[in-house]
Amino acid sequence: MAERIIPDPNPNPETEVFWEATKGGRFMLRYCGDCGKTHWYPRAICPHCFSDSSEWRRASGRGKIYTYSVMRRAAVPYAIAYVTLEEGPRMITNLVDCVLDELAVGQDVELVFKQSEGGYAVPMFKPAG
Repeated sequence: MAERIIPDPNPNPETEVFWEATKGGRFMLRYCGDCGKTHWYPRAICPHCFSDSSEWRRASGRGKIYTYSVMRRAAVPYAIAYVTLEEGPRMITNLVDCVLDELAVGQDVELVFKQSEGGYAVPMFKPAG
């Protein structure tokens, strides 16, 4: 089966550290020192308490499928999902390296990086195992 082309992300000043870390195989999340919550999408201000006391922390790369949808009408079928990360936040992502008909809500998943057309390491998830 043909591989999907992964478009490049558009890094900005708040996400540069994240994208630099992915080049080294590290998945980073922002952690708030004031409320103690981790958040995704990377941004300097905590979306939970509006504090600017957040820092980058390495994430586990583990999570569970919260919900997903299989795009079968695409030239190359694929799955998109919300994954609840072990650290708490949910992120929208692709599910890869899997049998699309065997995906399930609540299924354990683990991080993999897939290369974009311009060479970025883009975080995605596959069934754990």
